[in-house]
Amino acid sequence: MTATVSFTIDSPLGARTATVAYERKGAGEPLLLLHGIGHHLQAWHPVTDILAAEHDVIAVDLPGFGASEPLPEGVAYDLGTVAPALGALCTALGVERPHVVGNSLGGLLALEMGRSGLVRSVTALSPAGFWTQGERRYAFATLLAMRAGAKALPRPAVERLARSAAGRAALTGTIYARPARRSPGAVVAETLALRDATGFAQTLAAGGSVRFTDDVPGLPVTIAWGSRDRLLLRRQGVRAKHTVPGARLVRLPGCGHVPMNDDPALVARVILDTARSTGRVPA
Repeated sequence: MTATVSFTIDSPLGARTATVAYERKGAGEPLLLLHGIGHHLQAWHPVTDILAAEHDVIAVDLPGFGASEPLPEGVAYDLGTVAPALGALCTALGVERPHVVGNSLGGLLALEMGRSGLVRSVTALSPAGFWTQGERRYAFATLLAMRAGAKALPRPAVERLARSAAGRAALTGTIYARPARRSPGAVVAETLALRDATGFAQTLAAGGSVRFTDDVPGLPVTIAWGSRDRLLLRRQGVRAKHTVPGARLVRLPGCGHVPMNDDPALVARVILDTARSTGRVPA
């Protein structure tokens, strides 16, 4: 069941209050799940139960996405604001230095949290921030086209398309290698989440100049890339490995940009292996 929590964040405008929606289940070391731009926490549902067998799993809707409220007026959706805000969220939930897993935008945020010492391990699935300018422009143009399509379709049309495998591919084939595996209800919900995301435009604008260029030493880092990622091309994983040389670079065969649904067992294994390796890396 989705709950909400309000907490104080620092911003150039001073202390402000953010309110975030989240789901929490399981027991063990805390594990924080961060989705990508235009998505919502339900993206993690294919792997949540597997992870919850070993961890206290907290899946969040990022500010301005899903059921979370937008950031307060005038507060930027940039790395320097959102990553510390996620640290404040963890404090509000009684969690100290969780393992963190992120996809796309969430992967970039996970790496930034790792660089800032806020977490105990990082698993980044097709993280943003390792692109060339041309690759970034391609990705942003694709995202804007997806958003425009979601806004143009009335809900009955989305529901009608989602009933067929071909329709689900039309709606979500850019991010999934196997879109037919998504349930009609899930496809409708994520299309509406993309359409209604209040933080989409500001997040995209903030990402225009972002490149992740720092190492993340002293903790386990896994960077995993789907072999069929059509949004952030898999060669970006090689750049990520050069930037974070101690990271484990993992290929996800047959997976797209959002791999949790394409191969839940493989993705869960990659996440759990990273978390289990914590004791093997010097603090």
